[in-house]
Amino acid sequence: MSVKVGIPAPLRGYTGGRTEVEVAAGSVAAALQELATTFPPMRRHLFSDDGRLRSFVNVYVNEEDVRWLEGERTPLRDGDRLVIVPSIAGGEEPLPLSPAELGRYARHLALPEVGPEGQARLKAARVLIVGAGGLGSPVALYLAAAGVGTIGLVDFDQVDASNLQRQILYGESDLGRRKTDAAAARLEDLNPHVRILRHDLRLDSDNALEVIGGYDIVVDGTDNFPTRYLVNDACVLLGKPYVYGSILRFEGQVSVFDGRHGPCYRCLFREPPPPGLVPSCAEGGVLGVLPGIIGSLQALEAMKLILGAGETLLGRLVLFDALELKFRELRLRKSPDCPVCGEHPSITALIDYEDFCGLRPAAEPSGDVVAPAAAATAGLPAELTPLQLKQLLDAGEPIDLVDIREPFEWRIANLEPYGARLLPLGQLGEHLAELDGDRPVVLYCHTGGRSGRALEALRGAGLGKISHLRGGIAAWSNDVDPSLPRY
Repeated sequence: MSVKVGIPAPLRGYTGGRTEVEVAAGSVAAALQELATTFPPMRRHLFSDDGRLRSFVNVYVNEEDVRWLEGERTPLRDGDRLVIVPSIAGGEEPLPLSPAELGRYARHLALPEVGPEGQARLKAARVLIVGAGGLGSPVALYLAAAGVGTIGLVDFDQVDASNLQRQILYGESDLGRRKTDAAAARLEDLNPHVRILRHDLRLDSDNALEVIGGYDIVVDGTDNFPTRYLVNDACVLLGKPYVYGSILRFEGQVSVFDGRHGPCYRCLFREPPPPGLVPSCAEGGVLGVLPGIIGSLQALEAMKLILGAGETLLGRLVLFDALELKFRELRLRKSPDCPVCGEHPSITALIDYEDFCGLRPAAEPSGDVVAPAAAATAGLPAELTPLQLKQLLDAGEPIDLVDIREPFEWRIANLEPYGARLLPLGQLGEHLAELDGDRPVVLYCHTGGRSGRALEALRGAGLGKISHLRGGIAAWSNDVDPSLPRY
């Protein structure tokens, strides 16, 4: 039996901003218990410690006060509408804000949509930001400034000079530091009243549920498909709202996903594109200000979810074109066939997302020295470490060293002194004949991802004497020639 429950403004922060939710229940008591089970933080607002409905909460069924009928035992029929009406004047609990916080958040307190109660909700909220990079930077800064009480940061990377063009959390003094450490220091300096939790790790199927389970809302600052699908699925399984954002070149996307009340990310994109089809920001570039725009919108959506104010982007996708300065909104529908939030989900536990996205890591290459004579035969391993490649080149082995990056990347750093030539990934198909020569071919890119995928494609096309540089030119700079610029 399905009934609709009207959610009052003070409680919408617990329902993702929804003004109405649907529950399956045969009585008022069962409907209220279902609400408290689906939205655990709402329980203390509805029930006292002894499990009884609080005296300052009234319940109406189809506009009729049921207190004078059968109370919580009142039966419900399919299609009934139940409305919760709590007292909203007087009887407030002491404001959990210090005098310093009252002064800091004065402009928030002046807003009727926020006020003391809303600021207290922000302080009580726990938001996880997955990825402390271009998108994560403005999200973290604005949520910390707004007084979101607990902010979790997930990242395993270190600050690099190439980050500073768009990742505004960091500066020159942070180069080489762990991002979580540098970000926490900046946010704590911005607002000492918030707590920053650092998760210096790579989110995966083994740890995602544990990490995400400790938060109310998850904000997506990721830059790869495996992590994005992982975060989406974990949020659906845990019943968490997921604030989505993505950027590339001059365009961005923003939405809110929540499989309990609307579409999830898989309803929009059931499967990822084939590896290599959609370039990453490192490959395709991104305008430095773009993550600031999209990340700020994500921070806004997270705050609206916490406050229960306005209309969130649940069920809507916003597209932004920076060159045209245009926003476009598309309506999204929940897919009944969605494998994770649909009517008959096939995904009930986290899966191998690298494999799902076609990015299963290759086997670790041997650290043994490669015999020089091997380069002239088909015995060249599929992957070469920078040190292995350097040894072969120093020995004068006849290797066709092919850089498959874009021209702008070649201009930043290249291996031309070792005989490398530029042949961008998109042009490889036109040069199969020349690659299938007497010399073994070694491909390299920025970090090894593109060259690894190109290796599989070329071997599938029949090329035998071909390998690629593990870790790309970034690994070469780290292990062989530190003077080579990194980006």
